[in-house]
Amino acid sequence: MVDKPQSGELFGVPYNFERPSVGRMLSAYWQPGKGMLVQKPFGIGYTLNLANWRSWLVLLVAGALLWHERKGADEAAASADDGPVEVVVDDD
Repeated sequence: MVDKPQSGELFGVPYNFERPSVGRMLSAYWQPGKGMLVQKPFGIGYTLNLANWRSWLVLLVAGALLWHERKGADEAAASADDGPVEVVVDDD
């Protein structure tokens, strides 16, 4: 039986299923001189390159959106009334 390749590209998307080492994991997320997206050290697709300033901007925006969403959910839960509600139906 022929062994399948552990890494490569499929339809332009990289994959790598080789057993990751600590060094490879750390170096995959910090690649100065490369673009914002780099190949994942394990799995399918791309990940953020933390050596690129644009990646930090993406993380900042994602964190702000998450904070805003959770703040809004907390305010909605705090303002919700559990008391009785009067419903008026107008039959004309």
